[in-house]
Amino acid sequence: MADFRHVYEFPLRFGDIDSQGHVNNVKFLGYLEDARLEMFHADPVRKGEQPIRGMVVSRHEIDYVTPLLPTVDPIRVETWITQARAASFTLAYEVRDDDNVYARASSVLVAFDVENNRLRRFTEYERDFLARYRAPAE
Repeated sequence: MADFRHVYEFPLRFGDIDSQGHVNNVKFLGYLEDARLEMFHADPVRKGEQPIRGMVVSRHEIDYVTPLLPTVDPIRVETWITQARAASFTLAYEVRDDDNVYARASSVLVAFDVENNRLRRFTEYERDFLARYRAPAE
């Protein structure tokens, strides 16, 4: 695993499994949301840092690679930033375990001024925070 990836680990829940016997595709979006909340809110708070607030998702894209079957082993979402601009960035995700990638996804998030109900630019603190998770150029 690369140093720039954020890792969110979790157990599968019984309610995640659908009538086909695998994790329902809608549940994957919930896993991505949980990973983002850990990355931008919970983890910074645990470290005594300011959480990142005021971002909204403007786009999701997901490819289901292989069915995620019931397991007692934890699943993880690895998340990193592939592109950053003045007011938006793209997150890449892998939903996986040690042996398999179950889904690959991406989300575009934009900085948002909640009080004034409009887009905004990222602050210097936010840009520095996001840089921790920026994938090196290939």
